[in-house]
Amino acid sequence: MRKKVDGERGSVAAELAIALPAVVLALLLGAGALGAAARQVSLQDAVADAARLLGRGEDAGTAYAAVTASVRDAQVSSELRGDLSCVSARTDAVIGHVIRIPLTASSCALSGGL
Repeated sequence: MRKKVDGERGSVAAELAIALPAVVLALLLGAGALGAAARQVSLQDAVADAARLLGRGEDAGTAYAAVTASVRDAQVSSELRGDLSCVSARTDAVIGHVIRIPLTASSCALSGGL
């Protein structure tokens, strides 16, 4: 039977102290990436709604309000492409006040539809 060596005391605590910040950082970045993905889905959905509003004949202000109601600081633009009413939007997803990820979405709807 081996005797415990006193030089190994506390090695698990030291290893945990070294690894814990990396684990916490990885978890925070993962949560931030999920938040950015959710924001992208919201932006795409709002832009599709805005394009349908323009296609039905609503004014641009109403369509832009539909986007900014879902995604607060989105920059919205629209254009007509033949028979299509197209809306584009851009915003940034911010992770931890340090990482900025640009998000864009666009959608078109047939003009004159009901």
